[in-house]
Amino acid sequence: MNTAPAASSASAGEPRWLTDEEQRVWRSYIEAATLLEDHLDRQLQRDAGMPHVYYGLLVKLAESPHRRLRMTELAMSAKITRSRLSHAVARLEKSGWVRREDCPSDKRGQFAVLTDEGMEVLSRHAPGHVDAVRQAVFDRLTPEQQKSLGEIMRIVAEGLQPSGAGADLPWLR
Repeated sequence: MNTAPAASSASAGEPRWLTDEEQRVWRSYIEAATLLEDHLDRQLQRDAGMPHVYYGLLVKLAESPHRRLRMTELAMSAKITRSRLSHAVARLEKSGWVRREDCPSDKRGQFAVLTDEGMEVLSRHAPGHVDAVRQAVFDRLTPEQQKSLGEIMRIVAEGLQPSGAGADLPWLR
C-alpha cells in the first residue's frame, strides 16, 4: 500500500511519490523482469551449462564482423562492467568457446573472439533458448502489445544511457 502523498500534491523539494497505479506498474515490472531473467538463466544452465549473461556474450560475438569485438565494445554491448566481462570471458576461454587476442593498434586493448567450438555450442542451444523466450514473452502478448513493449523498453533504455562525459554506466566501471 502506498501511504505517501499523491504525486500531484508534492511540493518543491519533496519526493514525487508514485501513484497507486504507478506503484502497481513498477512492481509488476520488477516481478516480471526478475522472473524472466531467472527463467532464462535456469533454461540455459540446464540445457547449455552456462548462465544467460554468457550466452548473451556468445550471441554478441557471433553477430560481430569476424566473430570478434574489442573487450570494451563487448562490455558496452552487454551492459556489464569490465570486471564482470573479464571474469566471464575467462570462463568462456576455459570452455574453449572464446579466445582473447591482443589488439595490434593498442597495446592495452584486447579482442574477444568466438571460436568455432563456441559457434557450434551457440548454434546447438539457440533453438531451445529462442523457444524459452517465445513461450515466456511473445506467445503471451498480442502483436500490438509486443510493439508497445518494444517501444517502451527502447525509450527507457535510451534514457538510461547518457552520452556525456562522466556518465556512470556499467562498462565504464
